[in-house]
Amino acid sequence: MSSRADFASAADELATRVLSALRGAGGTAFVSRHLDTASDSVAALAAIRVIGADTFTPHVLTGVPFHADDAATVARSLAVFPPPDPTTQGGTTPAGTAPDPTAPARTEQRTLAWRDWATGECLARFSGGSVPAPTTTAPPQGDDELADTTDWRRWSVRMAQLATLAIPGLDGPVHEAARAAALPLARGATRSVLRRDHRTAVRLIRWLAWLHHEGVALPVDPAPMAEHVRLLGGVGPRTAVDLAIAWHLLEGRLPQEAEAVRT
Repeated sequence: MSSRADFASAADELATRVLSALRGAGGTAFVSRHLDTASDSVAALAAIRVIGADTFTPHVLTGVPFHADDAATVARSLAVFPPPDPTTQGGTTPAGTAPDPTAPARTEQRTLAWRDWATGECLARFSGGSVPAPTTTAPPQGDDELADTTDWRRWSVRMAQLATLAIPGLDGPVHEAARAAALPLARGATRSVLRRDHRTAVRLIRWLAWLHHEGVALPVDPAPMAEHVRLLGGVGPRTAVDLAIAWHLLEGRLPQEAEAVRT
């Protein structure tokens, strides 16, 4: 039986493959190879769910082909570890009622549902029709917390958990919330840097880089923050992927037109 350590190791291994592809080592179906060479196929498939939409970033940001074998492997991971039913994720607490003790759990479910939605959207967009689009990746409903930045510390932590959505071509309520909250994102990133919470900082810097790519005016320059974390953060593979994506967005190193999926 796979352990938590097995899952974490598999996620780091896949993140290393994503990072290599982002740096130009393209031309291979790296997601399917991740599964084919894994000693623990269950952990390898779970890692694809953990990395999520970031498995598509080499294609989106550098234009390398997204292979049909990779699309099939991502679809297999969604089949083995199906996303939760979005209709069971709950909504907001009605006015005048007592606080719901399960609200934090529902927030976590909606966060996971947004990440699954991003993976499903990318799969449908870049699979070239080679696999059927999953039917269980609808965005969660009633997620009013996205627009409430009153407690910007808690809000920015949640946006950090949603950093895999900070990809060109994706758009939805999470992205609308980010566009409307450059200052809370900047505050969250700055606070995380000062607290040496480099993992959270990098994820929020990635959102700031996405806003820069979108042409949104920013209250801080995310480039020095990204360089600071790179030098002092002791980044692991998954944080390195976030940093690489942020630099692609900050430097405008995006392809003119994405290539079709390779068969």
